[in-house]
Amino acid sequence: MANSLAGTKAKLRFSNKGAYGFIFFFLGLTIAGSATGYPASPRSYRPHAYAGISGDTDTLLLKKAADEIRQGRYGEVHSMLLFKDNKIVFEEYFPGHQYQWDGPNHHGVLVNWDKSMLHGVRSVSKSITSLCIGIAIDKGFIRSVEQSVFDFLPDHQQLKTGVKEKITIEHLLTMTAGLEWEEWKTALSSEKNDIVGIWLQEKDPVTYILEKPLINPPGQVFNYSGGNAILLGEIIRKATGMDLEKFANEYLFKPAGIDTSAWPLRFKNGVIEAGGGLEMSPADLIKIGALCLNKGTLNGQRIIAEHWFEKCSTRYANNTSIFIPGHFSGSHEYGYSWWLKTFKKAGKEINMYHATGWGGQELIIIPELNAAVVFTGGNYVPLTTTFSILDKYILPAIL
Repeated sequence: MANSLAGTKAKLRFSNKGAYGFIFFFLGLTIAGSATGYPASPRSYRPHAYAGISGDTDTLLLKKAADEIRQGRYGEVHSMLLFKDNKIVFEEYFPGHQYQWDGPNHHGVLVNWDKSMLHGVRSVSKSITSLCIGIAIDKGFIRSVEQSVFDFLPDHQQLKTGVKEKITIEHLLTMTAGLEWEEWKTALSSEKNDIVGIWLQEKDPVTYILEKPLINPPGQVFNYSGGNAILLGEIIRKATGMDLEKFANEYLFKPAGIDTSAWPLRFKNGVIEAGGGLEMSPADLIKIGALCLNKGTLNGQRIIAEHWFEKCSTRYANNTSIFIPGHFSGSHEYGYSWWLKTFKKAGKEINMYHATGWGGQELIIIPELNAAVVFTGGNYVPLTTTFSILDKYILPAIL
């Protein structure tokens, strides 16, 4: 394995250290060491006696959830935030490891996480990219989700062959582009996994994605693809003249009161890894939750068109009965780059939609309870069980 990895390293010629580390969080997956014990360090942040707790929220249940997290019963959870009735009612941070690709379980330095520290949110990035597409349409940069992806890629017209020209922005958003892409069924230590292979070849990433053969008619079959999100990021760049980071800062983050974020993962030609490269603090991520609950408005300002959230929280076509690898939460549906889930609690069906990222990164929107939940974590190797916390403690606390 060591010789194989050394050979792979020799192939890499990236423009920054962030990209180098990104590829090796995949390649290190199968060589990670054995689990380490959960640290008993004190918390670095304590809410002010939970002063914001609503009268109908069971504080004791939430405190018990935090105690169990602190004891390591859910692996390594770095934060848990609950936003309800337009205010943060619970906010806890826990000790845990920073990400390191070649550390045991991808764990690096042990830190006390707090509300100001940026955290990699992994595939939550896809859902944020979706919101940016909605804004770009609302602002007139993009006419419609029905536009062909090739409308925005003048340098790749030679790849517009056959039915491929029918691939639309909507197909990218819903993971139904129909292009061959292997991400879930192939080990993340293998170059045959496309989200790894895209970093290990000399072609630009857009060419790598669009050269893939079309194996299903666009719009019909779900196939999870980080490549789709990368294309969406490039569509924003071509349509607006701003890369995804600049566009998100100007039209999403700053209007939402978010002034610290980063998209450090870029290919050597500058293309942003829009599917998994975003870093945010949990305290800022919950602001996106508030924006979703308010259907695109925050502090009286319209940031995203209301109808976009209907698309995010509604199943697209046949996108049903999907099981997320490594995520202990049962089956899901999928909309505009957001997952859909229904819980049954206290005789009620509770519908939610959520953004999910590797390692236990979650932004969960529960409109009928006027609540949003954020988790960050470091469960890169073990099964992610944060939805058990949601089911056992958070939902009963707010029902």
